Amino acid sequence: MTINPVSRKVAWLRVVMLSIAAFIFNTTEFIPVGLLSDIAASFGMQTAKTGIMITIYAWVVALASLPFMLMTARIERRKLLLALFAVFIVSHLLSFVAWNFTILVISRTGVAFAHAIFWSITVSLAVRMAPAGKRAQAMSLIATGTSLAMVLGLPLGRTIGQYFGWRTTFLVIGIAALFTMLSLIKILPRLPSEHSGSLKSLPILARRPALLSVYILLATAVTAHYTAYSYIEPFILQIARLSAEFATLLLLVLGGAGIIGSFIFSRLGNQHASLLVSAAIGLLTLSLLMLYPAASGGSDYLVALSVFWGMCTMIITLGLQVKVLILASDATDLAMSLFSGIFNIGIGAGALLGNQISLHLSMADIGYWGAIPAAVALILSIAMFRRWPTLGQEFQPRPKSGV
Repeated sequence: MTINPVSRKVAWLRVVMLSIAAFIFNTTEFIPVGLLSDIAASFGMQTAKTGIMITIYAWVVALASLPFMLMTARIERRKLLLALFAVFIVSHLLSFVAWNFTILVISRTGVAFAHAIFWSITVSLAVRMAPAGKRAQAMSLIATGTSLAMVLGLPLGRTIGQYFGWRTTFLVIGIAALFTMLSLIKILPRLPSEHSGSLKSLPILARRPALLSVYILLATAVTAHYTAYSYIEPFILQIARLSAEFATLLLLVLGGAGIIGSFIFSRLGNQHASLLVSAAIGLLTLSLLMLYPAASGGSDYLVALSVFWGMCTMIITLGLQVKVLILASDATDLAMSLFSGIFNIGIGAGALLGNQISLHLSMADIGYWGAIPAAVALILSIAMFRRWPTLGQEFQPRPKSGV
């Protein structure tokens, strides 16, 4: 079953609203990166210890994505999406009033539960509601919402936190989610579940070595990125000895570079996706290795490095996401829930590694340590794309019953 035909204008409006929703969900996922020092100060904690909330959030998403997707596989998608927003909004209100760090972590866990299901269904919904022949553009629009979370959401949230307190940042996100939810109530049609996959799909997907290789590569590359990125704000303040305003600027540059990466991939990804992903992982490795030397050189070097860093991470994410959707076209919701879960395993692992390095070694070394899994990811990508030279095209499964 599919949704009823509508005008192109209405179809694009629905996709745009899902992109705005993606912007909000990604902003709240990453906002602690820009507020760690303020949150730590308010609770009288070390910044590195406060960073554990990033790991907890990520691993809750990782653990919840698959079981929650399976539990909600038959639920009509409009109803499910609105329920997710309700949980999201209430959780942000709890973050706003959190009277200790434990309550803040509990509130973030509620957000993580909503996040786990949201990213399992949103990409496939955007593709499904896009005008005829515009599925790739719909995916690009969702990616743009994700990128803008880094370009606008994270720096803006950090700025609000600096001037009005970090609690206000969470309140503003909750209010933005409320208005988005009201808009979705008005414009979304009824959306019966389609091609969501089921528990029976897992053994089928597990027998696809190309797909499993993509997931392993994803986890490794994301771990590398978040080892350094999770602590970039205190790194700028404590290691580079630069201002809080510059930390906000650098977050803006990292996010803006993601849009450049999205543009590059939209132009070249159809024909050169594998080469782009490997090249991006190579540049990510180099960027992480150069993080501390760039910090020692000054602000201009850090800005230049951040352009390449942010661009590469977006290319890697988009490239691997596209391959997963192609390799598991018969169970897209299940495949994307696994993608989201594995992505967050990488976030949690990277944040935890950065946490331990900051506590027991030196925060100055987070780039060097992040470069280790990045180098492993580079080797994996080269080996994988040699094994499957046309990865994503050579395996086009037919839909099977029960999937």
